[in-house]
Amino acid sequence: MNEVVPYKQNRAFKKSFHEQPHFMNTKFFCIKESKYATNAIKTYKYNAFTFLPMNLFEQFKRAANFYFLVLLILQAIPQITTLAWYTTLVPLLVVLGITAIKDLVDDVVRIFSIICFFLIFRFKIAKWKEIQVGDVIRLKKNDFIPADILLLSSSEPNSLCYVETAELDGETNLKFKMALEITHQYLQKETSLATFDGFIECEEPNNRLDKFTGTLFWRNTSFPLDADKILLRGCVIRNTDFCHGLVIFAGADTKIMKNSGKTRFKRTKIDYLMNYMVYTIFVVLILLSAGLAIGHAYWEAQVGNYSWYLYDGEDTTPSYRGFLNFWGYIIVLNTLVPISLYVSVEVIRLGQSYFINWDLQMYYPEKDTPAKARTTTLNEQLGQIHYIFSDKTGTLTQNIMTFKKCCINGHIYGDHRDASQNGHSKIEPVDFSWNTYSDGKLVFYDHYLIEQIQSGKEPEVRQFFFLLAVCHTVMVDRLDGQLNYQAASPDEGALVSAARNFGFVFLTRTQNTITISELGTERTYSVLAILDFNSDRKRMSIIVRTLEGNIRLYCKGADTVIYERLHRMNPTKQETQDALDIFAGETLRTLCLCYKEIEEKEFEEWNKKFMAASIASTNRDEALDKVYEEIEKDLILLGATAIEDKLQDGVPETISKLAKADIKIWVLTGDKKETAENIGFACELLTEDTTICYGEDISALLHTRMGDQRNRSGVYAKFVPQVHEPFFPSGGNRALIITGSWLNEILLEKKTKRSKILKLKFPRTEEERRMRTQSKRRLEAKKEQQQQNFVDLACECSAVICCRVTPKQKAMVVDLVKRYKKAITLAIGDGANDVNMIKSESRTWPVPPELVERKWQEHFWG
Repeated sequence: MNEVVPYKQNRAFKKSFHEQPHFMNTKFFCIKESKYATNAIKTYKYNAFTFLPMNLFEQFKRAANFYFLVLLILQAIPQITTLAWYTTLVPLLVVLGITAIKDLVDDVVRIFSIICFFLIFRFKIAKWKEIQVGDVIRLKKNDFIPADILLLSSSEPNSLCYVETAELDGETNLKFKMALEITHQYLQKETSLATFDGFIECEEPNNRLDKFTGTLFWRNTSFPLDADKILLRGCVIRNTDFCHGLVIFAGADTKIMKNSGKTRFKRTKIDYLMNYMVYTIFVVLILLSAGLAIGHAYWEAQVGNYSWYLYDGEDTTPSYRGFLNFWGYIIVLNTLVPISLYVSVEVIRLGQSYFINWDLQMYYPEKDTPAKARTTTLNEQLGQIHYIFSDKTGTLTQNIMTFKKCCINGHIYGDHRDASQNGHSKIEPVDFSWNTYSDGKLVFYDHYLIEQIQSGKEPEVRQFFFLLAVCHTVMVDRLDGQLNYQAASPDEGALVSAARNFGFVFLTRTQNTITISELGTERTYSVLAILDFNSDRKRMSIIVRTLEGNIRLYCKGADTVIYERLHRMNPTKQETQDALDIFAGETLRTLCLCYKEIEEKEFEEWNKKFMAASIASTNRDEALDKVYEEIEKDLILLGATAIEDKLQDGVPETISKLAKADIKIWVLTGDKKETAENIGFACELLTEDTTICYGEDISALLHTRMGDQRNRSGVYAKFVPQVHEPFFPSGGNRALIITGSWLNEILLEKKTKRSKILKLKFPRTEEERRMRTQSKRRLEAKKEQQQQNFVDLACECSAVICCRVTPKQKAMVVDLVKRYKKAITLAIGDGANDVNMIKSESRTWPVPPELVERKWQEHFWG
């Protein structure tokens, strides 16, 4: 664990504080340094002393440059030189100088210095590099966060702080952080901040952006710390006048720096071709020079030695003369090696990037945004792409969520009908003017749902929208008297806005309360616990105490995890499942809603476990998940929501053109199989003529193929040439739709549960070790063969849709295709869950959210 001790007032800015023995680590023999990194980050590559040697070293790694350096050395030898040395020096200096100037300009851009306010009795302005672990800093609106800091207090109510995380995950929607109630209450003034003497115990520096585990010990009490209370370096303060924070990780220990490993240089086929050409020219040059030198030695032996008029005054052997002339021919024929080839290609690529930037067909007039080539090294690759890996939400679709339908107590609402349940093809949208909090943006045609809400005949209807208004992490502020919701995800924002329009308005929240307007009546509820959402849980819960004193848990999440936790007696379970299938058929995104009554004694016992897990110093996430599981069971199903996420403009036309170019498209999404399949039909990735294969189908095919390969891998296997057998008969249009669970099963990626049986540690015999090693090798070979078979099968399909996949599975699929197909591929994504996929890809297309509605209308270059 990493300990962070903030400076007391008399320790501020004292370097000796960090040099105490228990804060020092041995670096080399007796040389010691502080265990806490400084906040100085070297973003530049060179300095005044290292620029020339380092740059020259890098440039001479190129074969042509190194060749001309050797040539220059040879020309300095009088016995060998045939040309003046400056004939080689001048062009070499020009090439090296142009490249060095370009590298210097790029490096100068990286050098910058930013200031922030630093607490020393009173706040003073300081540079980022002067900040140390334990310092208290003040940040203002639009400031970049200089280090990973614990939020102590802010100018907003309840010490909220809004941050933009675009530098971390590419998302521009604002996230909110909230300080601990104790620090919000006592650390607002400068004098109290200067005397803050808390003790923090936290995890070691790591690269997990969405995880943080720590505990604050202050005022004889321990307080759990998580990622919601940490402001990460690289984020920007928004909509918050100022905030105060305690530096926990600085410099190289910050999470953004832990994620910024060495950048992998992506080389194109032209780069490899140029090197191959240069090496080939080297071989030809050496052979040609060797042939001429041998011919000269032979001529010297046969003619030169016997011709008195050719005598040059040097008595050397013909073989020695041939050796010297070999190097002379290397110099004379140096024009065979194209020293300007690399420069010429770079200039051409630079010109191509400008043509891309100037392309009017890729200009987006609505936001005055032209295309921008962010690299000049990969332009020609865009015309050689064989596979495209694309996210769905925000990439194929607009990521603008709209509440369309819902299922409550087994009844579907959202069709065109009046208050008497009579259906109409043409009907006016619902008038929400009766609701003073309505935002006027929701277009809804089912008047019968409004009748049910206002009449209160079915309590489940009001309970449904109350759950939407209370079970979320949305924050609210007021602009010109109007409520403005700040949601971490568009789905959550759409649901809370829908509840607002239907009369259940989320008004405000504090650390321990939430205020709701229920059909015009304001009520404040005590929040006893929030069970966070994550990609593994796929659900979120909140426990509140009602005005009557009852304790109730509200939960919303994916149908797959909710249905596993329902009480046996749920009369509307099948009806809701039928509604989910209908919604999925209409390409709507669904969530299930449920609740549970909790006895006071049961909650008290559970809350003790919850508090203990919240401050656990090790395996806190696992402990919390275990505690969450204990309370999230025997749930009562209320219904389901259905949200529409429209396709981007021009998606079907673009996919059609890509298919004509024989480019395979793989869609990797976390949505339900039915939703993903219908999106596939909507964007014409799938057609009526497409034969769709599912996980169970290809599992049988792969099992049969593995059996055949095992039978052929006998004694005579090495004498039989391997023949690639297709999985499907030729002809026909096929597509593969596979879920994440089937993907794990097919690729042998099942998670193995740790055995709870006590294993005695005793030395194994050599035979046991050998058998264990052979068994592991067989399993690895089987796994590798199965994965290769899957890739071969999937690549025979014109389209592949992987649904219910995690970010890790996205990266795994991309890596498999790269590994076994050796093809040029492209990854397109716009959110944090696409980062793994994009980092695994060789050609990436991370798309900023403000441009997602345009990208599918853009043409592929090349």
